[in-house]
Amino acid sequence: MWTNWQKKVSPNATIPKRLLWDMDMTKFDFQKGKGIVAERVVERGDVEDFYTMFKVYGGVDNVREIYKNDVGHLSPRALAFICLAFNLKKEEMKCYIRRRSQAVPWNF
Repeated sequence: MWTNWQKKVSPNATIPKRLLWDMDMTKFDFQKGKGIVAERVVERGDVEDFYTMFKVYGGVDNVREIYKNDVGHLSPRALAFICLAFNLKKEEMKCYIRRRSQAVPWNF
């Protein structure tokens, strides 16, 4: 799915500010905040934002690991897309494991 992404990304591409509207971009650390960036790209970005993320984080395999280990929350729709796009199982992903381990309130 992500073949030839290097040819499709601009050499000076950066993560768009529109995805991180609530962050102070002068203080935002893209390495520490990689989970937030990945979450915003899949929830609110487009395909060019994925290509930019591949460039910023060192390729498809690195981004795959970010989605697997560093993203804290994804909607069910975004989770399904990431599993399909990166050949992951939802049971491998931190955001799915966290969601399943949350207590469910009792209904009386």
